[in-house]
Amino acid sequence: MENTMVLAGKTVLVVGAGISGVAAVKLLAAQSAKIILLEGNTKNTPQDIAAKFPEGITYDLILGEFPEQNISRIDLVVLSPGVPTDLPFVVKIQEAGIPIWGEVELAYVCGKGKVLAITGTNGKTTTTALTGEIMKAYYESVFVVGNIGLPYTEYALEMRDDTVTVAEVSSFQLETIHRFCPEVSAILNITPDHLNRHHTMECYAETKARIAMNQNDRHMCVLNYEDERLRALAEQMMARVFWFSSERELEEGIFLKDDEIICRDVDERILCNIHNLKLLGKHNYENVMAAAAIAYGAGVPWDIICKVVCEFQAVPHRIEFVREHQGVKYYNDSKGTNPDAAIKAVEAMVRPTIVIGGGYDKESSYEEWIASFGTKVKGLILLGETRDKIAEAAAEAGFTAVYKADSLEEAVKAAYLQAEKGDAVLLSPACASWDMFKNFEERGDLFKEYVNKL
Repeated sequence: MENTMVLAGKTVLVVGAGISGVAAVKLLAAQSAKIILLEGNTKNTPQDIAAKFPEGITYDLILGEFPEQNISRIDLVVLSPGVPTDLPFVVKIQEAGIPIWGEVELAYVCGKGKVLAITGTNGKTTTTALTGEIMKAYYESVFVVGNIGLPYTEYALEMRDDTVTVAEVSSFQLETIHRFCPEVSAILNITPDHLNRHHTMECYAETKARIAMNQNDRHMCVLNYEDERLRALAEQMMARVFWFSSERELEEGIFLKDDEIICRDVDERILCNIHNLKLLGKHNYENVMAAAAIAYGAGVPWDIICKVVCEFQAVPHRIEFVREHQGVKYYNDSKGTNPDAAIKAVEAMVRPTIVIGGGYDKESSYEEWIASFGTKVKGLILLGETRDKIAEAAAEAGFTAVYKADSLEEAVKAAYLQAEKGDAVLLSPACASWDMFKNFEERGDLFKEYVNKL
């Protein structure tokens, strides 16, 4: 789709000079737009920001607050995913009738080929990575982008008509789409998360559902049958809905029966036996089903889907096996940034487990996570902003084997001292990382470093 003319000569305000803001500026420069770059963090100097760009890219830089008298100059705003849409100056821009795009919309308008888009509270990264691997086994030009860590905007100019883009899309990014229309979309699940941003579950669910808002009956939307909110949302979908389920046989869709994953559509075919997978836990079988359904909807031959699914290893930071030391297995689940993801990690453990948790407070509640410990979790080591809040929830539930650490390194040492041969140590924080770390990747990498030093 050729949309270069849309942006040439337009004045575009890019909010945020982080990874996705920088990628957006580069893409807009290639489209001959006039760019204003707004960076709210005044600790950054103009020289720091200029160093992020190749020579020849020009923009007007505003550090700090946005001067409201400049609103009338702007034709379009591109927000970085971390910038809330309810900031006062963003609301004023909306009220002035100026379109607000996110990175996903900008990349879609400038890119080419077909898009497969995946959202959901948990499992997005694994499903996106697996879908990407399946596509690479069949298509020549494949990009795996979005929330998985590679800005979609960075690759838009390299896309061709025969390109397949697999995009992991967060609820924040879906707030700012307008024309974005994937060939196949998927919503894996909707559980409480980011309520500090979306405030209500209804608002959060509606934001996730936006992934399919421009689809029609020529498109497919892959949904989890075991999620009641998704069953309700499916009734409004214009796309063909293709279900997956880990709990029941489906008349049409992909499901787990005994130890086999089966796809039932025009005919019935087996995907794999779960014992042949390298991924642990029921939530991962759901991720496999979702990825297979997306690939099936995108026209990939079944034998290729089966082969890739059985070869696929867990993604970093998602119940990633780190090492076995003195009979104890260590797992890095730094991507478990909310209680529901952390519950799934506990459920995937097959040994007595010591859990390391806590972090930035997203206003989650931790009772269900503590309840999932059962007799499997023998110790909980807490750190970060939420450690006292989680310790209180544990005490109320009668779970007293709690230790508070001041650093991740101290937490790893404490786990090492508590663990016995045959145990597992699991970093699965149930919280975001932003109180002590740049992101969950830094937290997970440091965990691996400390474990490998033991």
